[in-house]
Amino acid sequence: MIDLLHAEGFLGTNANFAADMTLVLSLLVAAMFTVGFWLARREKYDAHKWVQTAGAVLNIILVLWLMILPYRDFIVRDAGGPRESVFYYVTTIHATVGFFAFVFGNYVVLRGHNLVPQALRFNKYKPYMRTAYGLYILSTLLGVWVYVTWFVTVSNPPVF
Repeated sequence: MIDLLHAEGFLGTNANFAADMTLVLSLLVAAMFTVGFWLARREKYDAHKWVQTAGAVLNIILVLWLMILPYRDFIVRDAGGPRESVFYYVTTIHATVGFFAFVFGNYVVLRGHNLVPQALRFNKYKPYMRTAYGLYILSTLLGVWVYVTWFVTVSNPPVF
């Protein structure tokens, strides 16, 4: 499995398979959240809940497995660096927005399943869900910018 993740990517950039897979799956999660948004607008709340939950679970896997370690290795530890400053800035902006989207979005999903304490529950879902969706879409767009920065524009792309 490790050999596959470190194999040459399939999008034609300097990225490996893991980075290409992360980008594609992140775009899939964004599409799932958009479908869930559409389902809620059509008052298909049960389908909405399960599409959003599936997207959130896939996103948890992506973040914990394929995003935190590259951030640690290439930003915090600066493995293979130094690189252009945009490499660090773009990635840190994405990580910051992504952190808030991750925490807040998962809180909204847990609330939708009544898995948070009574004191932390909210009743008006719409503003919370729209905020979580907006944060996630912003984080996804920033993630695309990170991918392009890391594997297309910097002269010293990370190798892992």
